[in-house]
Amino acid sequence: MRDLLDFLIGGIVGNKDFEIEESQEADRSDFEVKIDPSFFGLVIGKGGKTIKAIRNLLKVRATIEKKGVNISVTEKE
Repeated sequence: MRDLLDFLIGGIVGNKDFEIEESQEADRSDFEVKIDPSFFGLVIGKGGKTIKAIRNLLKVRATIEKKGVNISVTEKE
């Protein structure tokens, strides 16, 4: 699932200038995407449509794998 998220965010941002931290508990994966503040608008999208679409894609993958998933976007330090 991390590879899918990496592919999607990399395609939106256009480079590899972001980090993905993953934590897992039993059957749940939590991803924290750390990006440069200048790319927030691209990743979040107008009205949050882009991040909602990314979450929906990962939820489909998580359902197939019988897992839960959560994605958060934060500022890279």
